[in-house]
Amino acid sequence: MTEVALGNAGAAIRKATDTGRKAFIGYLPAGYPTYDGAIDGVKALVDGGADVIELGLPYSDPVMDGITIQRATETALAGGLRTRDVLSTVEKIAAYSDVPVLVMTYWNPIERYGVDRFAADFAGAGGAGLITPDLIPDEGAEWIAAADKHDLDKVFLVSPSSTDARIKMTTAACRGFVYATAVMGVTGARDTPSELAAPLVARTHAVTGLPVGVGLGISNGDQAAGVAAFADAVIVGAALVKALGDGGPAGVRALAEDLAEGVRREPGAPGDR
Repeated sequence: MTEVALGNAGAAIRKATDTGRKAFIGYLPAGYPTYDGAIDGVKALVDGGADVIELGLPYSDPVMDGITIQRATETALAGGLRTRDVLSTVEKIAAYSDVPVLVMTYWNPIERYGVDRFAADFAGAGGAGLITPDLIPDEGAEWIAAADKHDLDKVFLVSPSSTDARIKMTTAACRGFVYATAVMGVTGARDTPSELAAPLVARTHAVTGLPVGVGLGISNGDQAAGVAAFADAVIVGAALVKALGDGGPAGVRALAEDLAEGVRREPGAPGDR
C-alpha cells in the first residue's frame, strides 16, 4: 500500500465520505459556449452540489473525447479562447467557491506554455491540480516536480487494460485521487455504465489508500448511485456539457442536483440500479 497524499481534491472527497456519502466531480470546458457562459455554467455546477470541479482546457486535437466534448471545445477555440483565459476562468471560480478546481488537459498545451510557468500561474489563480489523460507518470517527471513545488494535485489515469504493476506505479505518483476510466474508448454519455468499472476500482483500492473516481458514460442520478456503490467519487462530463448547451446554467444546475442526489443515495434505495 502506497502512502496516501490526499492533496486538495482528495481532502474534498474524503470530507464527503466522512459524512457517509460519495463525492460528485463535474466537468465543463472553459470557454463554452462563451468565456462568461462557461463561468456561469461552472457556478451552477457548484450550486448544484459538485464536490470537485474538473475544468477542461480546450485543445485542437482532443482524440480521447467524444463528439459532445469535441464540439464544445471547438466552439471555445473558435471563440478565441487561450490558455491564459483558462487561468482567469480558474481564478474567477476559485473566488466564487472553495470547491477545488482541477484542470483536465492534454499535455501539449502545458508544454507550449511552459510546465513550471503554468504550475506557478495556475497555483496563483487558485487552481488545485491537473488531470492529465495523455501523460503517464513514466514521462511526467517535469510535471511531477512542478506540481510538488506548488502543492498541486497530480491525477493520472488507470484503465481496465492496466496491469496490476502499472496501477501500483501510477497510483504511487498520484496526489488528490486516482482517475479510473471505466470504458475503453472515448468519452461520452452512455445508457449504462461499463461493467469493467467495479473490478478496476477494486484492483486500484488494493494498492492505494487514495480515493478512486470513476468517469466516462454517467448521465443521470440513477447511474451515479450505481457507481457510488463501489467508487469514492463519480465523475460526469459529457452529460453536463450537453445540459449546458441545451439549457444553459439552469440545465446544468438541474442535472447537477440529480447527480448529487445520486451519490448521496443509500445503496439499494428506490431508484437505485
